[in-house]
Amino acid sequence: MIVAVDGPAASGKGTLARALARHYRLAYLDTGSLYRAVGQAVLASGGDPADEKAALAAAEALDAAKIDEKAIRTAEAGHAASVVAAMPAVRTAILGLQRRFAAQKPGAVLDGRDVGTVVCPDANVKLFVFASPEIRAHRRWLELNSSGSALSEAQVLEDVKERDRRDAERAISPMKPSPDAHLLDTSDLSIEAAFDAAVAIIDKAMG
Repeated sequence: MIVAVDGPAASGKGTLARALARHYRLAYLDTGSLYRAVGQAVLASGGDPADEKAALAAAEALDAAKIDEKAIRTAEAGHAASVVAAMPAVRTAILGLQRRFAAQKPGAVLDGRDVGTVVCPDANVKLFVFASPEIRAHRRWLELNSSGSALSEAQVLEDVKERDRRDAERAISPMKPSPDAHLLDTSDLSIEAAFDAAVAIIDKAMG
């Protein structure tokens, strides 16, 4: 069973996807972490994430098992991720890794921007999780603030809107709901309520 969970930044899709993976006893992959790791690797080497040659080299050298979760969760890594993720060559390099992960038995839950449309178009169930930009920015600001970031909530909101624009307008694998995806608005939902709604959708779809 493959469950695709897509949506914009800070929509709650990662928290939801991890909970679903535990519930159904499936493997879990945050596909966005792969692009964050590529962007962070370029930054760590002193390079520019906009340098396609450097970004591709980082993507081809990526070892998902060695990703530093703390390092990739900074605002800088998030910005770098959306830059490298717009590069066709980088997306191609990462695509194979994602599909191999999804193919494992008994299945997997993957979250990202294009899992249901590109990575796993034949996924058994597809969810597109979203919330208003203001609510998503507040969630991300709280997350960053707890890790010592000095960014204001207004700055985070601008970053969220810019990432949405880049993700939706990129030529390759733009962020958009698959035509057969179930839409889940988490703007006014608690984590528990969003989880219950997702389980209901999946259980009904799987019969």
